Amino acid sequence: MPNIDLSNVDWTYYLHVLTIPIGILAAALTIGILLNRFINRYIEQHTSDESTLTNVFINALKGVPISFCLVAGLYWIVNTVEFTPTLTKIFSYVLFTTNVYTITRVIARTLAGMVDFYLEQSDGGFPKSSLLHNLLTFVIYGMGIIIVLQYCGISIAPIITAMGVGGMAMALGMQDTLANIFSGIHLIISKQIKLDEFIKLSTGEQGRVTDITWRYTTIQSLMGNVVVIPNKNLAGSIITNYNRPIMDITIKIPIGVAYDSDLDQVEKVTLEVANKVMEDATETSEIAPKVLFHTFGDSSINFDVLLHSTRFDNQNDLKHAFIKALTKRYREEGIEIPYPIRTIQQVHAQ
Repeated sequence: MPNIDLSNVDWTYYLHVLTIPIGILAAALTIGILLNRFINRYIEQHTSDESTLTNVFINALKGVPISFCLVAGLYWIVNTVEFTPTLTKIFSYVLFTTNVYTITRVIARTLAGMVDFYLEQSDGGFPKSSLLHNLLTFVIYGMGIIIVLQYCGISIAPIITAMGVGGMAMALGMQDTLANIFSGIHLIISKQIKLDEFIKLSTGEQGRVTDITWRYTTIQSLMGNVVVIPNKNLAGSIITNYNRPIMDITIKIPIGVAYDSDLDQVEKVTLEVANKVMEDATETSEIAPKVLFHTFGDSSINFDVLLHSTRFDNQNDLKHAFIKALTKRYREEGIEIPYPIRTIQQVHAQ
């Protein structure tokens, strides 16, 4: 490598030239940080307030004062300090890029917040999910990048052409990913499911929907585990939505009683216990429980007890309380719950 002689460099000149810009940037960033702390404090104090468009816009301003003050500092530097044409051009590029980034971020956050706001206000709107946010953010930031490239004199036509050719190759190699993306969009547009709704798939998975992303949907099971389902599998499944048309979950508990039991008494006692358990439980449905006899079994008359709840995650608690209370009450009433008895006879050869 060639030796670079730094002995003839006028460090005093460069130090003098850079002192003012560094001071301006330091002052601008200090003011930006203070303003940003004020906005964050305001947001923390109003997090419990009802969501409004004003709150949406203020949330979109988080971090913006720092960028805005940085832009102001750069503008001040460019217009007060004499630089070489190259440095001036570089500073102008940085200034424009920072300005576009600040505006783009505010627009992206504001539009995302407005989407959430109108989804919360409309019961029949599209389901809220991170997929909508990601697509909206991608489009807006992409437009910002195009504006910056055009300002810097970089032609975007070759880039678009390369992306078109490369996109065809990527589409062939990412068929599953693209299928999941479009399936996720289909789930949102068709309004089949929303966040916090309780669903059950034909494949057996069931739980509360927690998010719909660009590749998969997550649901939380009764045991608290997170189940990850690819969007294309979810779109192709038969889905039972327990929140529609009304928020009601039917809990079926199979029971059998002896053949010599008084079925009218059995039904009366069972309904009394079921009603008492549902009254003691939290967030149960207003739909009354039912007893449905359906089968003459080998050793019992079998029937189902149908309990109702508005919460998906308290099924096991309802079953637990009902079985304990019903067993105790049956013993008090003398109602027998039989169990199969098998008699083995030994035949001795003569």
